[in-house]
Amino acid sequence: MELRRLLHVVLSFWLLLCIGCSDGRFVVEKNSLTVASPEKIKGTYDSAIGNFGIPQYGGSMAGTVVYPKDNQKGCKAFDEFGISFQSKPGSLPTFVLVDRGDCFFALKVWNVQKAGASAVLVADDIEEALITMDTPEEDSSSSKYIENITIPSALIQKSFGEALKKAISGADMVNVNLDWRESVPHPDDRVEYELWTNSNDECGVKCDMLMEFVKDFKGAAQILEKGGYTQFTPHYITWYCPQAFTISKQCKSQCINHGRYCAPDPEQDFSSGYEGKDVVIENLRQLCVFKVANESNKSWLWWDYVTDFQIRCPMKEKKYNKECADAVIKSLGLDSKKIENCMGDPNADADNPVLKEEQDAQVGKGSRGDVTILPTLVVNNRQYRGKLAKGAVLKAICSGFEETTEPAVCLSGDVETNECLDNNGGCWQDKAANLTACKDTFRGRVCECPLVDGLQFKGDGYSHCEASGPGRCNINNGGCWHKSQDGHTYTACVDTGDVKCQCPPGFRGDGINNCEDIDECKEKKACQCPECSCKDTWGSYECTCSGDLLYIRDHDTCISKSGTDVKSAWAAVWVILIGLAMASGGAYLVYKYRLR
Repeated sequence: MELRRLLHVVLSFWLLLCIGCSDGRFVVEKNSLTVASPEKIKGTYDSAIGNFGIPQYGGSMAGTVVYPKDNQKGCKAFDEFGISFQSKPGSLPTFVLVDRGDCFFALKVWNVQKAGASAVLVADDIEEALITMDTPEEDSSSSKYIENITIPSALIQKSFGEALKKAISGADMVNVNLDWRESVPHPDDRVEYELWTNSNDECGVKCDMLMEFVKDFKGAAQILEKGGYTQFTPHYITWYCPQAFTISKQCKSQCINHGRYCAPDPEQDFSSGYEGKDVVIENLRQLCVFKVANESNKSWLWWDYVTDFQIRCPMKEKKYNKECADAVIKSLGLDSKKIENCMGDPNADADNPVLKEEQDAQVGKGSRGDVTILPTLVVNNRQYRGKLAKGAVLKAICSGFEETTEPAVCLSGDVETNECLDNNGGCWQDKAANLTACKDTFRGRVCECPLVDGLQFKGDGYSHCEASGPGRCNINNGGCWHKSQDGHTYTACVDTGDVKCQCPPGFRGDGINNCEDIDECKEKKACQCPECSCKDTWGSYECTCSGDLLYIRDHDTCISKSGTDVKSAWAAVWVILIGLAMASGGAYLVYKYRLR
């Protein structure tokens, strides 16, 4: 029994370390940290991105650095010391500097975040090359705060940390800028990214987090893939069994192809439940699902298969098997025979081309380090650092696009920085029409005059935006004066011509802020004939004539109604007389003709 336990420990340790047997290396992902003041330490320094929280990929953040008088390692809650880092309205965000040591990196950041800071800088306690601040081993206590960390963090070198402390102690204001804009390269208009994952759903907190991420991110991933904006590739980590143990029961239960491709036992118990080789076979199946789907130009079906398999075939319900997987494959319309051929024979004493390619891909190349941690996300050959959450990952992917080439999904609410919520981001806005030039993007807010119902506003976006072109009067009256009274609506907006705001007839003013009613009667602009009586109305006037007279507006005069009737009667008489004369003349001509 003791020998079996010892063998279990040795094999598990080997499976975790053997990836480093092939000249592997770990690359620390960095971002730029620029000190703007004081002058004596002004410059740009390297900092290592923490592997938790949410780095502002594609953007930057300016702030003021503070170093607490108490709890300088940040291992305890700051409210125990009466310390708050909450920024005052109108001030720069607060970056807190803490020292390395005595507790997990993630716990330091969590305590600082709870105290109201916007970012954390951890000063190393020894002079060494920068390392990545990783999350602690999974346990119930740490998982509660790790998943709730939302602020960015970075590790800085000891000498730089000492320089910051010296400046702060000297009463200098230390202003710095954290810049993630070049953390992800953007060589072209397509982003290539890969996710190193696992089909095992019984590995604790990280497996649960990974499954939730895949479900949440599926929609955005499929939009990006279908639009041709990204090229996604899934990967699965496998290990090999040491030659000395290939015929052991433990190796046979965790490996396929005679110890060439292995995965740890899901329950860490060789005597019960699922075995490591079950995980390897399902990982292989998911790789082949992707290959077959990709060959039919439907690579995004991998996301459907993985999420459906997680829901329909969980280990807890004893459905993690080939029969359940085949049902999912059939429901998605994939070719099961092609997938079986791709998987090959797991019992063969030979290399599996698909899994051999995965083992080769685990070794770092170029700017990317070895893949040793699950899950791992790589964007444009740079390893992603931070919380595996939809918004954070989408922001990292979007930062891989050249500016102005990013797809619409990159401007969605999932990646907004919400800078427009504070004073409208300093951009133009029309509160009456509920219009704004402020637009939140993953790179931060931009001030661009809006497009509303097909009508483009023009201006600088900061202090001025103006509707231009036909239809401008339909949107808040084109910014011109307007008023409704007595059932009539009056507007100074003019859709055509050079004049955009002009008071309508009967009004005077600038057409923008005001148009005042003209009193035509008082100013003697109408109804001025001797017989006229004038009464001013809103936007017009009423004119009546004394006696039996009728007012003619066009001529501003009064005429007699009876005179009009007499003239009409005389006209009728003349018509009759002329008619009789013409008839008499005609009769005379006929008579003369007949007499001849």
